Amino acid sequence: MKPLSRFKCYSIILPAIPVHLSLPSISLRHPRLYYVGATELRTNPRVSSSNLLDIVNAFTAYCYQRDLPNAMKALDSMQKHRLWADSITYAELIKCCIAYGAVKQGKRVHQHVFSNGYEPKTFLINTLLNMYVKFNLLDEAQILFDQMVERNVVSWTTMIAAYSNAELNSRALEMLIMMLRDGVRPNMYTYSSVLRACKGFSILNQLHCCIIKVGLELDVFVRSALIDIYSKWGELQAALNIFDEMATSDLVVWNSIIGGFAQNSDGDEALNLFIRMKRSGFWADQSTLTSVLRACTSLALLELGRQVHVHVMKFDQDLVLNNALLDMYCKCGSLKDANDIFAHMIVKDVISWSTMIIGFAQNGYSRKALNLFNTMKASGIKPNYITILGVLFACSHAGLVEDAQYYFKSMKVLYSIDPGREHYGCMIDLLGRAGKLEEAMKLIHEMKCEPDAVTWRTLLGACRVHRNMDLAEYAAKKVLSLDPHDAGTYILLSNIYANTQRWADVENLRKSMRDGGIKKEPGCSWIEVNKQVHAFILGDKSHPQVNAIYRELNQIIWRLKEEGYVPDTNFVLQDLEGEQMETSLAFHSEKLAIVYGLMSLPKGKTIRIRKNLRICGDCHVFAKLLAKVENRSIVIRDPIRYHHFEDGACSCGDYW
Repeated sequence: MKPLSRFKCYSIILPAIPVHLSLPSISLRHPRLYYVGATELRTNPRVSSSNLLDIVNAFTAYCYQRDLPNAMKALDSMQKHRLWADSITYAELIKCCIAYGAVKQGKRVHQHVFSNGYEPKTFLINTLLNMYVKFNLLDEAQILFDQMVERNVVSWTTMIAAYSNAELNSRALEMLIMMLRDGVRPNMYTYSSVLRACKGFSILNQLHCCIIKVGLELDVFVRSALIDIYSKWGELQAALNIFDEMATSDLVVWNSIIGGFAQNSDGDEALNLFIRMKRSGFWADQSTLTSVLRACTSLALLELGRQVHVHVMKFDQDLVLNNALLDMYCKCGSLKDANDIFAHMIVKDVISWSTMIIGFAQNGYSRKALNLFNTMKASGIKPNYITILGVLFACSHAGLVEDAQYYFKSMKVLYSIDPGREHYGCMIDLLGRAGKLEEAMKLIHEMKCEPDAVTWRTLLGACRVHRNMDLAEYAAKKVLSLDPHDAGTYILLSNIYANTQRWADVENLRKSMRDGGIKKEPGCSWIEVNKQVHAFILGDKSHPQVNAIYRELNQIIWRLKEEGYVPDTNFVLQDLEGEQMETSLAFHSEKLAIVYGLMSLPKGKTIRIRKNLRICGDCHVFAKLLAKVENRSIVIRDPIRYHHFEDGACSCGDYW
């Protein structure tokens, strides 16, 4: 005789059963009890139905109470007596396993619900799929998925999202194609997941067309995902077009568009969108404020960042926001504010520590950065790739060759971190600054990854400092072979030629630039005054107060000359004579911005400048002397680091 199939005590009519296979009575008050295999009860005549019900009820209670140890003990007892609970209860247990990271117990649940002929519902299998995905066990998830008799949209979407999150983009797209062939229609969650797997505009455009065809382009999740992916690929106008297609009534979409511009360093537009959002009646959440802080960081808008800080205080001790605040204050050159935030953080993760270490290093406080690194290790936080990069940067900008070599050689042994291009770049920069150009070249040849244009450009900069013409030309050719339109390399090599009076070579380089349509990026400096950003460019006279600024600058230069200032004409790239060379230096953008700051900001207020090109040596000397004469603090942030000028000295120690 065939054994009985499983049955619910409240939903199935029992067939006629021979006398020798009699079953104990079943109470209708216990809907979660399942039996499989009537012979099991026959071989255990002393087990009463009330005891069986107690086992299942206890198991159910433990699952809902998230009591994992006792739930697993009850599960073993259920397995022994061939008892099963309902899918919802098992789902609660699986969620408990996920919460505790209990991989072994999760697999045990999987084994139980498939044992002795029990056939779990698709809902429960999907929950198991999600568990394996959360545990990053994609192979196990795929095996379970392949065994499914029935796969619904949740099953497919779970796998597609898993592969997208793991950046296995091709696999995610393959799963979407298989899903369509299987006759399952993707939903908004499917498309929002697979969009992250787009590897190029061709695939992105095809997916976008599919989304429009099925009418999901206005769904909040899909719309947000479209904005995110177009922003990721730098297509900000396309992202903005999607955003402007209709009135936005969801904060998620606002956060996507603001975050997209902030992540692409378009801080101006990110802040404009934030203002639009506020005027539309939306309240900023953590995600919004994180993006706005990033925009303030990219523009070095310290005062605006402080205003955002007030809003951040509403989200007490939010780690992500605190880390964003740290980054903003560090990159705006306000180490005191950053240090205060860091000191009051109850929870600090590796990002918090790394941000402060890099902040100290970039602002010229290398020893503080290294001391903080030692404190971090003592606190039990394990350094990551970025932490070591900050440590090497600190060594590089303080000339600590031996320290850097120790950290570089031990990072793999002590922290299991493989050196990347950025780590090699720091070491090459350090060796180059120290005049150890041969060692720098040797390290380049030892790199496990192929040297890129940035690596060779770093060596080229060191050659300029130490006037090694042969190696400079070699490094420049390497850069231009990898990036033929790199204007910076032409300018740097031109600077080297100019310093050695090789004007014919300077002219040949300029001719090559003209023939190739390569244009030098003009030097530009920005300063924030009364919540407005003022930009200055060499030779540009569009500022409404330009005449007053030029008059004040000329007066300041004469005053500084009385204090010993001598314009350093080594930083003039043109073949000019005496006064012409000094005039060329006088109106560099950072000098104009500093003078405007002196004219516009209250006495005692720190002058903060951001510029797009590295500060030249003459402007560096100018700022040091001016800070002393005017008794003012001047902070200049260039693409490499931060310079804090006070009382005739700079935080970089003239080593930049």
